[in-house]
Amino acid sequence: MDRIQNCQEKFEALFGGKPTQNEGNDPEFMRILQRFIFGEVSYTGSLDDKMRELITVTVLTVNQTLPQLKAHVGACLHIGISPVAIREAVYECAPFIGFPKTLNAIAAMDEVFAANGIALPLESGETVTEEDRFAKGLALQKPVYGDEIKDRYTWLPEEFAEAVPRFLTELCFSDFMTRKGLDQKTRELLTVVLLAALGGAEVQVRAHVEGALKTGSTKEEVVCALVHAMPYMGVPRLFNALNCAKELLS
Repeated sequence: MDRIQNCQEKFEALFGGKPTQNEGNDPEFMRILQRFIFGEVSYTGSLDDKMRELITVTVLTVNQTLPQLKAHVGACLHIGISPVAIREAVYECAPFIGFPKTLNAIAAMDEVFAANGIALPLESGETVTEEDRFAKGLALQKPVYGDEIKDRYTWLPEEFAEAVPRFLTELCFSDFMTRKGLDQKTRELLTVVLLAALGGAEVQVRAHVEGALKTGSTKEEVVCALVHAMPYMGVPRLFNALNCAKELLS
């Protein structure tokens, strides 16, 4: 099977339609894009279409490429990914890209949900209370990452030396990673991809590659996730991520 046939089959599976032939003002560019992404990259490595689409949604959220995000939210629904899982992939980005950009992505996602007759708001994904928020976050964080952040920032002024690591535990690990809809393995793998897509976060990429391996991803799956993200985030960010995690992935 050649990449043109691959592209046709993958495009039909994801979007229920046909790839570009000669339509639009830039059909040559679209042919290059579609044949590369859907005819080559999508067939490289072990990850299935559902994981690949969650990766794509994550990178598009980071990049704030909202028209393409809408298209891939639609693809997620088309291949049977639950609205809750899609929502969680978008929500997961918030501690890393900030709340305003995540709100932009949520608005685009919800527009697709509404167009598909999905009632909003979706069912709650919360699993923590104000009373157990820190403890549940720490229960996820410490087995994978230990006390690294707490130990690294003891030099901060006293209030911040306590607050900064606590914010990380409570926001990243409790408010988001304890939520229903995605398991910890999937969340860690998506975190690797979103950090790679950010650029300039290689220290965190390496840490979360290690976290992804500890929570059940194989080296091949991590590499596959990064390679799948490459057409959406660019080749330099793929190489940066691979280079900073080479010792863990080789």
